Amino acid sequence: MAFDDLYQEIILDHAKHPRNKENLDFISDDEIHENPTCGDSVKIAVDFSKDGKLERVRFDGDGCAISTSSASMMTEIVEGKSKEAVLNMIKSFILIMRNEDESSLEDWGDLIALEGVIKYPLRVKCATLPWHALENALL
Repeated sequence: MAFDDLYQEIILDHAKHPRNKENLDFISDDEIHENPTCGDSVKIAVDFSKDGKLERVRFDGDGCAISTSSASMMTEIVEGKSKEAVLNMIKSFILIMRNEDESSLEDWGDLIALEGVIKYPLRVKCATLPWHALENALL
């Protein structure tokens, strides 16, 4: 199996079986983040532990495979981290995806599958949408 095929499989798995996706109707429509270019939408809920770490991160919304898989992978990688660490991760992820940082997603678990998206600016917006929503939920 080629690496591109493996990455495609990871994206499809997270899109078809998203982790931490739940109905978040208790979040107001004001907090929905949308990509008007493609119609993707996402909202994020964050629960903190007593020591201030992200204990649980959930998302809800409708989106393409890239948006949904990015949200799914994001919720897994940020859990258990401090708010400050996650805000730094968000900044790094967005810069990497915009090709404004030469770093790699190699150490980011399943998120490495999204590196191929960097070549497609419109798809980058799909991949970063949940990250922007998480950033707003944390600020």
